[in-house]
Amino acid sequence: MNRLATAASPYLRQHATNPVDWYPWGEEAMTRAQEEGKPIFLSIGYSACHWCHVMERESFALPATAKLMNKYFVNVKVDREERPDIDALYMDAALWLNGSGGWPLNMLLTPDGKPFWCATYLPPVARHGYQAFPEVIKLMAGVWKKQRAQVDETAENLAERMRSATLHPPVDEPVDADVVSNAVEGLMMHFDWKFGGWGQAPKFPPAPVLEFLLRHGVPPTMVEKTLDAMAEGGMYDLVAGGFHRYAVDERWLIPHFEKMLDDNAGLAACYLHAWLVLGKERYREVAVETVEYMLRELALGNGAFASSQDADTDGEEGLTYTWTRSDGIPDQMLRIYEKNRFVLRGELTPELRAELFALRQQRPQPDRDNKAVAAWNGLALATLAECGRYLDRADLLDAARELADFLLGPLSDDAGRLHRSWLEGEASGTGFIDDYANVAHGLIELHAATGEAHWLDAAHRLATTAIDFFYDIDHGGFFQAPSDAERLLSRRKAFEDHPGPSGNSMMAFVLLRLARIYGDDRLEHYGESVFKLTRTGVDRVPMLFGTNLVALDFQLSPRKEIAIVGPADAPVARAVLERFDPHTVIAFGPSETIPLLEGKGLVEGEPAVYVCERFACQEPVTDPAALDLEPQRL
Repeated sequence: MNRLATAASPYLRQHATNPVDWYPWGEEAMTRAQEEGKPIFLSIGYSACHWCHVMERESFALPATAKLMNKYFVNVKVDREERPDIDALYMDAALWLNGSGGWPLNMLLTPDGKPFWCATYLPPVARHGYQAFPEVIKLMAGVWKKQRAQVDETAENLAERMRSATLHPPVDEPVDADVVSNAVEGLMMHFDWKFGGWGQAPKFPPAPVLEFLLRHGVPPTMVEKTLDAMAEGGMYDLVAGGFHRYAVDERWLIPHFEKMLDDNAGLAACYLHAWLVLGKERYREVAVETVEYMLRELALGNGAFASSQDADTDGEEGLTYTWTRSDGIPDQMLRIYEKNRFVLRGELTPELRAELFALRQQRPQPDRDNKAVAAWNGLALATLAECGRYLDRADLLDAARELADFLLGPLSDDAGRLHRSWLEGEASGTGFIDDYANVAHGLIELHAATGEAHWLDAAHRLATTAIDFFYDIDHGGFFQAPSDAERLLSRRKAFEDHPGPSGNSMMAFVLLRLARIYGDDRLEHYGESVFKLTRTGVDRVPMLFGTNLVALDFQLSPRKEIAIVGPADAPVARAVLERFDPHTVIAFGPSETIPLLEGKGLVEGEPAVYVCERFACQEPVTDPAALDLEPQRL
């Protein structure tokens, strides 16, 4: 048993019985490396990662390999979901060293944390062009001993490059409607018109980009082609609902079988919005099935949701999810996965779906990572709130309230700051910018869905806390880690979606909405600062900046605010809440502490709606039929 048995991460605990003398990330490992003059072997992964499991079984669990690792290195394990700052920092280094990255990410560092070598999966014996891991250990131990000056020079040069890369100067040119229109052209140019989505294999579901296209009102061809292709089966679980993490092919057919909370929360919201905008019933079905999957398979029983389900079952990838010809499935739905195993594609009847679900429940099931990550639960909160609102599902609103209570309770400290994660009754780690952004986003959606004022107050408090601890006063935008967090080689900012929302972009979206509700130019300034930092990236690769484009599209849209005084279930309120209008903000009152609501009350004792533009409001309306709202954009 090594030092990982009591770790707050299920991924680290999976390595607790390895003969490798693992350390968690921290001063103890760094001090030992410095005292003994050894390099640090840093291995980063996550609980649902197939190749992480393979390398653990093939290498880290073997006494002979562990003996070599313990002799030459100080060995450190990191869960990328628990420490996204460490993962992002060293993934940048991997891209500079090798031109590519992935998990497990294995790196050698100097005792002060500077990287000089990296690899992803390495087999126990040489095969398929990969060197054998034991031989790599001995080779790099020799490099460390015999070429130390060259190693130190490489490490210092790379560390300086990593520090310099965090200095993102804002652009001078305006960030205006041309940026959005150019992004649409870029997305059209690089779109896969045959199979949907962007890029070749592997393909990740591009929920943020699809959200932008839906909200901006682009003709729906790209959105429909992608959503239809993903929902047809393979990457989408036709039997139990929910999406696997990505497809290994360009057709969305063969999945990498892990299922992640953040992916499913984002995709459920995207399909819900597509149903509201385009009216396609299949999109509503996928949204509902995905949310029901989350509640059935990922709910922890305390309001929160687990991070993921494993790709493997009993050490074999996809074992739970694949089928044989003897399972009673029509041949035309079977698509070969490997040997005599198949994935499903097409349309299941309700009867066959129920039958296959019951059959699959009898099989061994994949492990679940029961760590609750604040950022991912924030996305789940927004999705539950929106599904409850637009589908008129009181049960989903109740689930959203319970989750919000968890995020603001067990997953927050006494000062109201967020922790990163929670496991088995214990919260751990500092919250990162994506935690604050996504949770605040979820609370805004919960306020709009329920009319309960305290959720909006909490969102505003988290947003202002994020400004205090994450905002870069010199260049704008938000650092990934707070100002009082552990100092790494560099304090970086993250702007791209991977593929879930970038913390910077989601925080911009949050601040811009709150600015319109609170009439606060300061919040707007902080939110807009992100666009000056992302302009170049959006121009070059818009498919990586979907959330940023959502926020920018919102900021450039005509301003409209709706103040509702009265309960959310009042007919006049329901007439507003049933509409998907992503460019309008909603606030419920009465309240004299929220500027949009000041001076607004019931009208002759009746609930009322005030439609405003830049706080100039029309006469209040109490009759739903008298509401003068623009038609939804289709």
